[in-house]
Amino acid sequence: MQVRVLLLGAVLTVGLTACGRVAESRLNPFNWFGSSEPEAATSVVVVETDPRPRIAQVTSLRIEPTPTGAIVRATGVPPTQGWYAAALVPETDGPVNGEMVYVFRAVPPLDTDRVSSAASRELSVAQSLSAQELAATRLVRVIGAQNALSARR
Repeated sequence: MQVRVLLLGAVLTVGLTACGRVAESRLNPFNWFGSSEPEAATSVVVVETDPRPRIAQVTSLRIEPTPTGAIVRATGVPPTQGWYAAALVPETDGPVNGEMVYVFRAVPPLDTDRVSSAASRELSVAQSLSAQELAATRLVRVIGAQNALSARR
């Protein structure tokens, strides 16, 4: 009986110490993408297919794992108040050479020129990636008018 208890205790100790290593490994979906990195918007060639203009500045980019793939979340700041119908518009039908590129677009207001604070102008959008798209993706890039942010695996 004591041998079983000692053996069970040893197995539990070894198993629990392995949990710390999994948290830091690539097996953990929370480690799939790093933090976003700034890029110059001029270095990216964008084919304009959507009539909505690009948002002025992309301020944050996060990729959050889900059971069915991931969610790409981006926040941006337009030049004035009142922009609406924001979306991440994919440049292609899926990842190309391991890159998934989105353009952050929104509709400008018809008659306002109020600027106010950047926090009051912030727009947040999200786009889901399927498990198949995620498996083929090594880099996610979100492009605005003045800058772009990317997150690598």
